[in-house]
Amino acid sequence: MEKGPFSVEWLAQSSRSGGRGVPEGSPPQTPPSVPADTPRDREAAERRSPGHAAESAGAVPGRSRTKFSAAQLQELERSFREQRYIRAGEKRRLAAVLNLSQSQIKTWFQNRRMKFKRQTQDAR
Repeated sequence: MEKGPFSVEWLAQSSRSGGRGVPEGSPPQTPPSVPADTPRDREAAERRSPGHAAESAGAVPGRSRTKFSAAQLQELERSFREQRYIRAGEKRRLAAVLNLSQSQIKTWFQNRRMKFKRQTQDAR
């Protein structure tokens, strides 16, 4: 399969730079040449293979699943019972009290709302 003028690597690099330093209206930068068989290319091919997709569906490389303690879950559930959508101040407070990141708190609430939605739909 032939690569077009914009490879995934080039697009990722250009999105990280945020387009800074390029005046508006100037021609787009040309993508860097990428060797045909780099470790990144092999990893991308492995991710596209049918068996690998089932193993790591949605997994972020290098990040293991967070195992919440019973005390953390108890506090998160208590907060969820009070309000299904967490506010910024409460998210900061919970992150500090439970020794978790704000993004972990946000993700837990998103997942808990989906679990709640499935439970209410199943009950009908």
